[in-house]
Amino acid sequence: METSRTAAVELYWIPLGAGGHFVRFNGRVFEAIQAARRHRSRCDLYHAGLVVELEGDRYTIELTPSPDADGASRGVVATGAVGSCRAGRLRVFRYEVRCWRGGSIPDLGDAVGGPRRLSSDPMCARRVLDAAVIVPTPVWGRDELKTGEMWNSNSVTAWLLATAGLMTDHLEPPPRGRAPGWHAGLEVARRSADVHGHPKALEFTAIGG
Repeated sequence: METSRTAAVELYWIPLGAGGHFVRFNGRVFEAIQAARRHRSRCDLYHAGLVVELEGDRYTIELTPSPDADGASRGVVATGAVGSCRAGRLRVFRYEVRCWRGGSIPDLGDAVGGPRRLSSDPMCARRVLDAAVIVPTPVWGRDELKTGEMWNSNSVTAWLLATAGLMTDHLEPPPRGRAPGWHAGLEVARRSADVHGHPKALEFTAIGG
């Protein structure tokens, strides 16, 4: 039987803390401090979610806290520390990157503007999935890689898209929105492309800096 060639790479902009008061409150405090430091108006904060469809399977890709050791049940492909390497010895200070076949992303229904389809090319979808297993895992919330911005879930999404050869110059959150960490992912992907080369020419633009 012939394998289906349908494919999709879709980006979702989800309001930070859409499903939780604690995360939403902390995000607002963080943005208030950043806005005051840079003498600008406050923005709405977003985190990016990815959904990839390939050959009849649907994958959700995101960075989340690590709740337990059963990572295989939710498609965990990488883990990292939160706050500091030393703290990461405890699970409560650990994050995980999921590339979850048949999985779900909490609050996906709250995404503003719905899905944004970035590609319908099966080869591109495959590159995103392949990149997920080699994603960098620096300490979350810190700038270990010296990009000028902390590493977080938006960094992972930006890195995956850029590494897979998708153009990112036209991507931005909804109006008055900001996606902290996005530039960090693009910068790390750019450095890798400079060193190793890439089959497609990439353009990198920070989002909501």
